[in-house]
Amino acid sequence: MKLRSIELALPHAAEAAAFLTGIWGMAPAEVRGGTHYLRGSGPFPYLVALEESAEPYVRSTTFTCSPERLEDLKASIARAKLPARPVTSEDPGGGHGIIVELAEGELFRFLADASEAAPLEGKDLPVKLTHVVFNATDAEATGALIEQALGFRVSDRTKGMVFVRCNESHHSTAFARAGFSSLNHIAFEMADMDAVMRGIGRLRDHGMAPAWGPGRHGPGANVFAYFIAPFGPVIEFSTAVEKVADDYQPGAPEDWTWPEGRIDQWGMSDKDFAGLRAAEEKFRHRRDWTPQPLNEEQA
Repeated sequence: MKLRSIELALPHAAEAAAFLTGIWGMAPAEVRGGTHYLRGSGPFPYLVALEESAEPYVRSTTFTCSPERLEDLKASIARAKLPARPVTSEDPGGGHGIIVELAEGELFRFLADASEAAPLEGKDLPVKLTHVVFNATDAEATGALIEQALGFRVSDRTKGMVFVRCNESHHSTAFARAGFSSLNHIAFEMADMDAVMRGIGRLRDHGMAPAWGPGRHGPGANVFAYFIAPFGPVIEFSTAVEKVADDYQPGAPEDWTWPEGRIDQWGMSDKDFAGLRAAEEKFRHRRDWTPQPLNEEQA
């Protein structure tokens, strides 16, 4: 199982794509029917899809998996009685699978037989998405549901988040104890720490300072720098997230504490709490499809 992409709907999609390719550092993949697809240096055909819409919302977060894993998902999602339907992807890479709505509206899409693309050269391109984090009214319940219905594993719990993994990477998603449901942030995996720092410098050249970072997290131990994108959401440069074994023991909130005045391992950067909070509320979830039995093929 791999986290592949996030699909967003928003006003002024072309302007958002121009920022992500011209300043943030992504590469254009293609445009289909007004949807802009952007990629990184790795083998995924795209990492972000931007569809024109009057209102901003999250259309889906996409994972790729084997046909066998897809069949397991169909069974566990049916047992959990979650709204879902079969899908055939019309995005770059194709593939077929299912889309499911979790209890707070999060929309996860799982595709098998999706194709990959030739890697690109570019030391400052993101390699892939490393995680997509959501706000939740009940992060514990969502963490339990995602273990039960999707077979993911909770890696750690802090006073602020429940971290969840779908492979050996410490977390591919997480759920913030926010009191509301929405997109929290999108994290792009950079090749190394130098690429993260060059990204910070590139955005400073365009008058943008980090909303938080640079720093190093506790859970996952990844280096980070968060920015509030001009088109609304919080986006993160990240690198070197921890790899964990199947027998990794999840930490509890009391295991992840810092000295007074610190909110990460390094403690060198301020955090724009108010600005980040406002940005985290902008992209809500919206289901624009009708559930169907998962044993029916998509027309």
